[in-house]
Amino acid sequence: MPHMLIGRDYGDLDQLDVIDADLAGPGPGEVLVSVRAAGVNPADLKKLAGQFGRSDARPIPMGMEMAGVVTAATPGAAGPAGPIEVGDEVLATGVSGAFASDIVVAASKLVPKPESLEWEQAAGLLLTGTTAWHLLEATKVSAGDRVLVHGASGAVGVAAIQLARARGAEVVGTASPRNHALLERFGATPVAYGEGLADRVRAIWPDGPTVALDTVGTDEAIDVSVELVADRARIATINGWAKGAEAGILMLGGGPGADPGTQIRNDARLALVELAGAGELEVVVGATFPLGQGREALELVATGHADGKIVILP
Repeated sequence: MPHMLIGRDYGDLDQLDVIDADLAGPGPGEVLVSVRAAGVNPADLKKLAGQFGRSDARPIPMGMEMAGVVTAATPGAAGPAGPIEVGDEVLATGVSGAFASDIVVAASKLVPKPESLEWEQAAGLLLTGTTAWHLLEATKVSAGDRVLVHGASGAVGVAAIQLARARGAEVVGTASPRNHALLERFGATPVAYGEGLADRVRAIWPDGPTVALDTVGTDEAIDVSVELVADRARIATINGWAKGAEAGILMLGGGPGADPGTQIRNDARLALVELAGAGELEVVVGATFPLGQGREALELVATGHADGKIVILP
């Protein structure tokens, strides 16, 4: 019988449990996917805590992105790249219940998995990739820009570095010193966060950055961004909701008052798959966990020091 990681109720990680799942067959426009890997994200913690709203349905399915093999498909099932058939290797984000051995998914959410990607990489591509894409689109990053990325060694930060560099921008990224080599590998100049950050960035760019992307939501990240970037329409955060609203910068994602960028993110999926398949966008996998250790995977993500994408292998 299929099994899945769920929340018995909204709350903290104590609510998590692995249960048997009695899945209904796919309905019109849906497919059944055997999950090979599922990406773990801070958004999973927010969902469990009820920060995206609370429904009356219990249990709460966990996991928002995955990669796997189609095992059943209804007639006419199709995604952005065309018809979907049994045996297709696919990936998706924006699903519910990805931390599972099997999942029924709307075909419209599925895109083809590049043959060159391992399952773990494929499972971690889309949510962070579309988030990074949204950051760059919203702030209009282009050739010649100087882009400051806060939390640059995280999964979104690493994607943002690569995508910004591909657009011809220079990048400075904040990270702890132990992760500076990773940033350098992707073409960013690393700086340590903490006291004196603004001065360290000015030492690299005397005229300051033209864009700042905050992936961590700390007061320091937003304060330094506002100090260094003249145009607040070119400062964006995906986490610092209260501080971001106060500062008058762009707020992106699923937080209160934030722009979800649904169309931008949906349109980015095939482009991201193409880049990753061509080896031009790398997903750095930090650690993998079996489904039975899903709590440990989420605990690691909660620390903010995962050092790459965390993936559950059902």
